[in-house]
Amino acid sequence: MTAAVQNSSSLVVRLVNGILAIKPLANLAKHQARQMMIKRAEKIGVPWTKEVEKLQERDWTRDLVQVENPQLSYPDYYLTSFHAYENGNLSWQAAFEVEPAAHAVHAKIWPGAEAQGDRQLRQSYHDILKQSLSQEPQDIIDMGCSVGLSTFALQAVYPQAKVTGLDLSPYFLAVANYRAQQRQANINWVHAIAESTGLPDASFDLVSIFLMCHELPQVPTRQIFAEARRLLRPGGYLAIMDMNPKSEIYKKMPTYILTLLKSTEPYLDEYFALDIEQILIEAGFQTPTITSNSPRHRTVIAQVRG
Repeated sequence: MTAAVQNSSSLVVRLVNGILAIKPLANLAKHQARQMMIKRAEKIGVPWTKEVEKLQERDWTRDLVQVENPQLSYPDYYLTSFHAYENGNLSWQAAFEVEPAAHAVHAKIWPGAEAQGDRQLRQSYHDILKQSLSQEPQDIIDMGCSVGLSTFALQAVYPQAKVTGLDLSPYFLAVANYRAQQRQANINWVHAIAESTGLPDASFDLVSIFLMCHELPQVPTRQIFAEARRLLRPGGYLAIMDMNPKSEIYKKMPTYILTLLKSTEPYLDEYFALDIEQILIEAGFQTPTITSNSPRHRTVIAQVRG
């Protein structure tokens, strides 16, 4: 990369961060980003408003009690605004809108994919994962499982495995548990911090992290990779699917689109600067394979060293 390109990129980053540092402008960017997603979802046939209203009609008190760990203390980085929600992931609104938002965000990954974009993205990840594992996992943990979309996908691909879904938001887990009951799916939901799960050593063959790392500062990312190493049995795998910082799409993204994106993703700069290969090696994994699985996503697979 030439000095001129680096300087230009640095200027764009400073410009965007400067805009987002002004609260009224940041709030406007969040509002615009949210409205853009809702319109896109409705346009491709995803009934965002209707589905959210259906969930809002339920009494979720019992669901929350079933999954919440009331002793849990939330790390500071999590107590911030994510995805245009003032309370971030710690809200019912965020939990109710995860699924339609996923369809909206992933609709434009491939030309003409529309409402099938999310399914295709998950399938692209599992195609790579299946080819990379030396044997089928018997115990799987889905870290940052959200409302269970990635967890249910893992269970469908590995029906013989015991699957655990772990997340920091009890609201997400309440919706995940409700969806599991609808599907009659047997999944163990855990409300815990991914950096320190409290689960036994060497208890999983596969740790899967789907679209979580871009929502983390670098320090907890390192801690989570170390925790994944602790949880894995000899020969086990850590698999990560997330945004690809080296994608030409992000390199060429217009400043106003980048502003909208960063307004909903507070740690995106740290994620894009992350040397994921190096920190996985430092955490005790072999050199990972990194494979592009969409025009803007990558799959990283690392096996436990030794």
